[in-house]
Amino acid sequence: MVEALKLLNLTWNPLKNNFIHAFRRTPRTLLIRASSSSTTSSGRNRRNSPSSSTTSTSDRESIRAMRLKKVEELRSKGHNPYAYEWNKTHSANQLQDIYKDLGNGEETNSENDHVSIAGRIIARRAFGKLAFLTLRDDSGTIQLYCEKERLDDQFEQLKAYVDIGDILGARGTIKRTEKGELSVCVLSFAILTKSLLPLPDKYHGLTDIDIRYRQRYVDMIANPEVADVFRKRAKVVSEIRRTMDSLGFVEVETPVLQGEAGGAEARPFVTYHNSLGRDLYLRIATELHLKRMLVGGFEKVYEIGRIFRNEGISTRHNPEFTTIEMYEAYSDYQSMMNLAEEIVTQCALAVHGKLTVDYQGVEICLERPWRRETMHNLVKEISGIDFDELGNDLEVAKQATLSTLGKNLDNKDKASIEACQSAGHLLNEVFEIYVEPKLIQPTFVLDYPIEISPLAKPHRRSTGLTERFELFICGRELGNAFSELTDPIDQRGRLENQIRQHEKKKAALSTNGDKKEGIENEDDSYDVTLDEDFLTALEYGMPPASGMGLGIDRLVMLLTNSPSIRDVIAFPVLKVQQ
Repeated sequence: MVEALKLLNLTWNPLKNNFIHAFRRTPRTLLIRASSSSTTSSGRNRRNSPSSSTTSTSDRESIRAMRLKKVEELRSKGHNPYAYEWNKTHSANQLQDIYKDLGNGEETNSENDHVSIAGRIIARRAFGKLAFLTLRDDSGTIQLYCEKERLDDQFEQLKAYVDIGDILGARGTIKRTEKGELSVCVLSFAILTKSLLPLPDKYHGLTDIDIRYRQRYVDMIANPEVADVFRKRAKVVSEIRRTMDSLGFVEVETPVLQGEAGGAEARPFVTYHNSLGRDLYLRIATELHLKRMLVGGFEKVYEIGRIFRNEGISTRHNPEFTTIEMYEAYSDYQSMMNLAEEIVTQCALAVHGKLTVDYQGVEICLERPWRRETMHNLVKEISGIDFDELGNDLEVAKQATLSTLGKNLDNKDKASIEACQSAGHLLNEVFEIYVEPKLIQPTFVLDYPIEISPLAKPHRRSTGLTERFELFICGRELGNAFSELTDPIDQRGRLENQIRQHEKKKAALSTNGDKKEGIENEDDSYDVTLDEDFLTALEYGMPPASGMGLGIDRLVMLLTNSPSIRDVIAFPVLKVQQ
């Protein structure tokens, strides 16, 4: 240990203790210390060197082989290219903030201004006696200013062993260059992690969308704005949790593996538990277990969690997604509208500091209150069809719909309308096809048909409807809420009817035997069962309550201007790579 320290000739006393600490914990990490002179390559030669040209795909394997050789050489010299730790004193952005008033050409001399920083090298240049490295950490970037005069014969090691993509630790003082670039004047550094693979080209970046999703870690290195999306996502989740806690809601956890796939109508993922000898399902909703919590005496509960649905993938749908579901005793769906406004606006303020956001070139205004309108009125307003006048005669309603909208419908839409089993289903189908895409500004759509709302309480004034709303922004559903159904007899009847309707569709699929109909039909081939334990819980008595589910992924899409749900999920599900 002592001999190693002597060899390093640590003449700079203020850093001596730091070096001793580094050697005690990581005695075989390559440390480079400032001192005597050595030669360095010219800028022209550096541009042609492997370490600065690590972006060509054709060079990938040769570059990896060269870097593996460097790893071997470092180890043969007694240096560990994969360190155990580094004692950081500052982040890049902290230094930028602390020394924002440092003038061009000025350098700090105080012992208190000795800093230690670590991060990935994303650029490097050399000009005779100077080398400039750009270091990026979690907070931002800062320049490493490496002078030949400050480096001893180890300067050659910098040129020989440090490549773009390596993770370095550096210690030194702070200066601002004559051109105004704040820099760490490096007095010593260590290779903390030797990168073996080249980073994407600086100027062309990582543009292949499939590779970006499959290798998100590279995507975040090459495109810092991608990493920023996930920082904003974390901020959104944190703000949701803060808002809910401040309102007195209790965060709970419910099973991910469930005996019955209830709370929504969706194809579940099925697995088998060997010890129990039974099928289990990844949850398709958290609803039914959260309602059990209300039966058990909780009055305000919520859960932020993953939901799994074995269905189609699109820019708005991923088989694994995140929601918050919340339930409040002694309130109705009007309360949930107010809560939805509160959550979304607080998240917007946390991310942007304002209540207007740009989404794909459209300015969205989140100022409260948001529009509240019934489904019937919106369909009449936008399509011209008045379902109140059509009544419950399904065939008359279908004819009126096809007559009014026929020119605007493709064959798939027409087939969906023909397949509707009730006037309520038809109303919803027209809404989804024709109205939903036009709801750009925040809109609460109220009072859904009872046929498509098996868990919602009947509307207290309008027969055939329920006290249910969905929240739409940018033509997408963001939230779904009810005045919750608490009558166990009514609930059983509706769930049993839902099963019968599902079995009819399943039987029709089996009869047709045509797998080319598309994912919508194939998704109806799964079994739906009754959650008897949930119905038992209701028979013990659940207080009047309202509940809501909000899609966190879609909210993050809105607040980060992301066109696809895959852009806000760090590691989305993808097809097997060919």
